[in-house]
Amino acid sequence: MFVMDITDIPLFSMLRGRLGYLSERQKVIAQNVANSDTPGYTPSDLKPYSFEAQMKAQSQSAGMMVTTQPGHMLPPSQRGKSALGSSFKAQRKPDSETTLDGNSVVLEEEMMKMSDARMNFDAAVGFYQKSLNLLRMASRAPGR
Repeated sequence: MFVMDITDIPLFSMLRGRLGYLSERQKVIAQNVANSDTPGYTPSDLKPYSFEAQMKAQSQSAGMMVTTQPGHMLPPSQRGKSALGSSFKAQRKPDSETTLDGNSVVLEEEMMKMSDARMNFDAAVGFYQKSLNLLRMASRAPGR
């Protein structure tokens, strides 16, 4: 019986990357909110997710070595990276206002960013689930 890893399917790999990005963005925004009273704190955000950049990364990694068994050593390009969100770097970006103590976190803006990230996360999870259901339906024997 042939067993295929779901991460070998480009669609699922792209969705995994998107979910990793959105998860990391939610962490960064939560950190901004937690530091909303810290004097001199400048909020961070992630660079916007780019489909083109993800496609370029996919095509570059197509010829790279990959681990096929859990006991295999990681290729040098993958050592030291965590599973999700490892390639996303937070950038300092002040919000629209700065208080007298130098803090530039605007809670309303951060909540809007969090709401946007949450909606995108929910949409990506829904698409992931629908894609899995299509695979299950396609793998069933006819008439079942």
